[in-house]
Amino acid sequence: MADARPSAAVLVDQLHSLIDELQTVNLTQCSDAELVDVAAETERAIARLSFAGDRQVAEATERDLPRKTGHRSVIQFMTHRLRIAEPMRRRDQMSATATFPSPTGEPLPPQHPTLADAFADGHVGPAHVRAVIDVLDQIPHAVNHDMKVAAERQMTEIAIDHTPTDITNLGARLLAHLDPDGTLTDDTDRKRRRQLYVHRQRADGTAKLTANLTPEALARITMLLAVWAKPGMNNPDDPESPCGSIEDADPDTVAAAAERDDRTPAQLNHDALNALLKAVFEDGLLGKSHRGLPVQLIVKADLNDLIREAGLATTATGTLIPITDLITLAADAQPWLAVFKDATAIPLYFGRGKRLATREQRLVSFARPDGEICSTPDCDLPATHVEMHHAQLDWGLGGLTDITDLAPACPKHNRMVGDQPGQYTTHMVRDGADEGRCAWRLNTQPGAPPNPERINRRPDLPRRFAEHLHQVRTDIHGPDEASGEQPRLQLRQVIDLRNASDAEATLASIMLAIAYPRV
Repeated sequence: MADARPSAAVLVDQLHSLIDELQTVNLTQCSDAELVDVAAETERAIARLSFAGDRQVAEATERDLPRKTGHRSVIQFMTHRLRIAEPMRRRDQMSATATFPSPTGEPLPPQHPTLADAFADGHVGPAHVRAVIDVLDQIPHAVNHDMKVAAERQMTEIAIDHTPTDITNLGARLLAHLDPDGTLTDDTDRKRRRQLYVHRQRADGTAKLTANLTPEALARITMLLAVWAKPGMNNPDDPESPCGSIEDADPDTVAAAAERDDRTPAQLNHDALNALLKAVFEDGLLGKSHRGLPVQLIVKADLNDLIREAGLATTATGTLIPITDLITLAADAQPWLAVFKDATAIPLYFGRGKRLATREQRLVSFARPDGEICSTPDCDLPATHVEMHHAQLDWGLGGLTDITDLAPACPKHNRMVGDQPGQYTTHMVRDGADEGRCAWRLNTQPGAPPNPERINRRPDLPRRFAEHLHQVRTDIHGPDEASGEQPRLQLRQVIDLRNASDAEATLASIMLAIAYPRV
């Protein structure tokens, strides 16, 4: 007997029609009680739709649709094709509450079935589910299975009536109850939970650092703070403050500096860690080279910003530094790298003579307007983690190791270039506003509509904002005829060697030989 129920596509169309009506319905006709019920049931429906969406993603995964649509991973498929905002969290949510088939094709129960039922009914939403999963993941692996099942039911019960913050707090009490003496937590659990995150930079340039440390790492960092984070030590605002360990400093000098020290304990810890990292850089403990770049603090800045002592510079790791801080950093920095306007003596055109890009080519690539990150669209891996990709023509097919044919690409995307579906085809743009940029196209299966070429627009944000700001000011105040700003150098002016004079080449060679002596 045929299934008389409408198809999923028809149901989605009907759903959109209902949403159209719900978005425009006259709410003034609702009583106060009705409006509260409507709002609550709408939120419940949103949670139920999230569960239904997880079910659909799971089915698409089982059908291998990510690969068939040209994507290399489920996460990439979720991000770019389904437009899921937080694919990693969504995947964890699916793993805990969705139903997947067994190797024989039979459906397996969800990892957390009670939580899945509450999610399907809309009694908990995605944020509640994530909070419960975070608690359950902290249960020591040595806890008995029946206690884990009871804990899952208890946490689901809590999630139905409490906020995500309450779930976390109450979950901590439950964890303490499961392992009151801490005897069930062993080295396996500690290693599983170890992590350190450097969060994205905020608008003011600062960033948050969070970590779960193993006892070994905790012992080391607490010892560091015990001898480096003392009042008076490693104070960046006090030129007389001793640097390094308090054990090696003059007691009278430390005491005098401590009298002037108004930092909080947290600021003392920060400055101690910063001083240690500075010492590591200066001692060369990080090595001499990383992916072709020297292991130094490599920074690029616009000449106009340096003259104005305003704006932001970019490091090879993708960090933004205010120009005023850069000037302070550079005061004691050696060696200096001289950059000439029209030419450099370091050979940048190697043709077929070399396969791998040289250090000089890596530095010039980073100095380009879009060189601080991987050139693949939507990728933000910084220059310290990229390789030089033969973007115009692969080396194996006769490509040249010339800077005009090379583009930065992270290892993942560099390995994804090819002529097969799911791989990328690349080429260098030779003219127009994007001259010198690398264009990427994701290959589809034969017969499928081609994907459009895309360029990584992340490096364009500061420039485009400056252009918008200039246009707004022009609209308000009229054109500024007295502006003394100099135009930025074009890419071909920076890297083209063919017009270099002998004097320019000789001088640049001497300066760069001093900056980067041959070992």
